[in-house]
Amino acid sequence: MKSISVLGTSSNAGKSWVATALCAWLRRQGIRVAPFKAQNMSNNSYVTLEGGEMGRAQAVQAEACGLRPIAEMNPILLKPSGNSTSQLVLLGQAREHIAAADYYKHIETLWETVADVLAGWRDRCDVLVLEGAGSPVELNLMHRDLVNLRPIVHLEGRWLLVGDIERGGIFAQAVGTYQLMPPAAQALGLGLVVNKFRGDLKLFAEADRYFQAHLPTLPYLGTLPYNSTLQPESEDSLCQEAEENWTQWDAAVMAWIRLPFLSNSQDSQPWLIDQGVAVRWVSRPEQLEAARMIVIPGSKNAIRDLEWLHETGMAAAIGRASAQGIPVVGICGGYQMLGRMLIDRDGVAGTAGVVAGLDLLPVVTEYEALKQVQRVEACWSLDQATERWYTYEIHMGQTRVVEPCESLLWTIGPDGQPQPEGARSPNGLVWGTYLHGLFESPQVRSTLAQLASIHSHDLSRLSWQNHRQQLYDRMADLLETSLTLDGLWRYLED
Repeated sequence: MKSISVLGTSSNAGKSWVATALCAWLRRQGIRVAPFKAQNMSNNSYVTLEGGEMGRAQAVQAEACGLRPIAEMNPILLKPSGNSTSQLVLLGQAREHIAAADYYKHIETLWETVADVLAGWRDRCDVLVLEGAGSPVELNLMHRDLVNLRPIVHLEGRWLLVGDIERGGIFAQAVGTYQLMPPAAQALGLGLVVNKFRGDLKLFAEADRYFQAHLPTLPYLGTLPYNSTLQPESEDSLCQEAEENWTQWDAAVMAWIRLPFLSNSQDSQPWLIDQGVAVRWVSRPEQLEAARMIVIPGSKNAIRDLEWLHETGMAAAIGRASAQGIPVVGICGGYQMLGRMLIDRDGVAGTAGVVAGLDLLPVVTEYEALKQVQRVEACWSLDQATERWYTYEIHMGQTRVVEPCESLLWTIGPDGQPQPEGARSPNGLVWGTYLHGLFESPQVRSTLAQLASIHSHDLSRLSWQNHRQQLYDRMADLLETSLTLDGLWRYLED
């Protein structure tokens, strides 16, 4: 097995994007390729068929490889929940919430897990594409590094370095990162990639000369132009950008609440392939005034996020919008917040307390230590012709209906029998569900747009799954046309 690690000069340099594109490109060459990231810190998680959690970035990369995502692609997942603590997910299974200082006491034991998983990949693929985290040369952290240089040195593999030209200082980024690496790690470099270039590439035509002068032993592979249509997942930075530029949109507004402990923001993505609806991430009450639909997404700390909704006036603004007939949807933690009460006496989900909900659905949620993590087949109605699609649940709260109300949709159990899921208000305008992936169904998107009287909504002719595969192919195209990959190919053929 050969291994290539995608390292970055900083966080958000584009490591995930390049790793995904590289996976798609290698798969197209007929190579058995798989993704790997030793340790991920993210509240955007995915549920495997085995019921394990993993980072969504590696699940996306698995799709690009043509593989089913498994927890061994991301053995350690840290899900931040506030107060410098995170929930530890080890090989897909949720463990205790742990403080940062305590986590680092277990680094060597965790490394043993990582090394065991890496050994298991040796006979399962031709190339393992590893993704790094942050910068590989944070000098105060390198001695406890699990995800950057240590795995690639352990595998005797090679690495690519990705720099973000959008941040500025690209030459200092690249040269400084390389020079701070230990000599043994420097020798494993395959090349440098400059990422996120906007504008005329001719203005960067002489970059090679400058890089060669200061990095004579590290090849400059080229520059990747930024393309907003080739982004497989939204990141928090994109949510911030969307919020700042929200007045520039001219389609019907679908407002997604950017919670402080937002999780699984990718639930908004399927709307981006349709026409006539603009997804906007918002955090101020006045931004809801133009909304035709409102979505409260998942949360890693629903009680604290619910308190934030009340403190900022967002809760009152959502209530006013609902009273005016604006559809409101809550997903996972957002579903819990739509109810009458959230109860977490022991703080098992992040923050202890009892908080009044938005009182838009007749449900009450109480938290317990057992976490619900599973893949679920869903259908919108019991009509034989209705579509079925796969979704997943990740939550610790148990929600009970305290007054009769209709379910939102149906799930199909192992015995093939339908079970009601979620809840909807008597007027049908408030929806609550635990299912991530709800909007991957065109029928669901179309129904919600009709409820909101958005006549301009135009469903994509592509299914969400076909759209994803076309996206990976286009990412591979950009990688192939923008970079010189001869040195990488020579390493693979050696």
